[in-house]
Amino acid sequence: MTLAFGCALAAVMSAGTVAWLLHPARRGLALDRPNDRSLHSTPIPRVGGLGIMAGSLPALWWAGLPWVIALSAGALSALSFVDDRRGLPVGIRFGVHFAAAVVLLGWLSAVPWWGLPVLAVAVVWMTNLYNFMDGSDGLAGGMAVFGFGACAAGAAMAGDDALVAGAAGVAAASAGFLVFNFPPARVFMGDSGSIPLGFLAAALGLVGWSRGDWPLWFPVVVFGPFVADATVTLARRVVRGERIWQAHRTHYYQRLVQLGLGHRRTALLEYALMALSAGAAVWSLQATEEGQGLVLTGLGVVYCMIAWQVDRRWAAFVVKQVVP
Repeated sequence: MTLAFGCALAAVMSAGTVAWLLHPARRGLALDRPNDRSLHSTPIPRVGGLGIMAGSLPALWWAGLPWVIALSAGALSALSFVDDRRGLPVGIRFGVHFAAAVVLLGWLSAVPWWGLPVLAVAVVWMTNLYNFMDGSDGLAGGMAVFGFGACAAGAAMAGDDALVAGAAGVAAASAGFLVFNFPPARVFMGDSGSIPLGFLAAALGLVGWSRGDWPLWFPVVVFGPFVADATVTLARRVVRGERIWQAHRTHYYQRLVQLGLGHRRTALLEYALMALSAGAAVWSLQATEEGQGLVLTGLGVVYCMIAWQVDRRWAAFVVKQVVP
């Protein structure tokens, strides 16, 4: 089976599953009902993640990547689907997330024992930050296409055929879902998609690092738009003494939507940043250490400038809301 055929099959399986789940007889499986924290105004099915996994998990198996990765992602998706439908206690969710991280790191023999706690927290954070960023049409699906696509490109440069096939398969499956999720969205991926995608971003990133395909900073930069937004937003909420586990609308992408860009223009703007981050990361793999430093520093400046502009305009927007 060629790579192109495998990717096409992953995309078709994903899109076909989503289309099947959107049939009126199954639309009530899990609905995202609007509340004061939402960016949408009508109930939207949040079952798209099942489609993504229907395409991704066979691709990971076919690629020949360690079974523990697909198994853990599938378990996280199943648990998260139950959470989407009925809600689960935070303790259970985080307990399973940490268990998946420990199983992954236990398989990665290249990780020294003293690095296990730090990497376990990093895997759990990546798992959850992807979920935090899944709140606008086309955003999380687009990040998966760009992010895992870049991982496939980086693995190809290293000659790691298995990782190329696995990452490309996840990107293709996400593209199949994106057909239904690009603004205006007909379906959301829900936790059943965002949680395992976050885990897979961390897992494939660590697999590539353990095999010497790329340095540890590579997956962080590839998924930089999500990592930066979620991390900065969380840090600010901690400083303000807010309950970080409660839903809110203060992520940068959420503020862009509320500032008048809407879902479509916000997605396109984010796609540009995703392409820049992914391209810079892949290009830097063949650069000298000095070149990598310059590229990553320049990328950091771009992120800071964007954040400054959004913060400035948001401050003016809030003042207008308070003072008629």
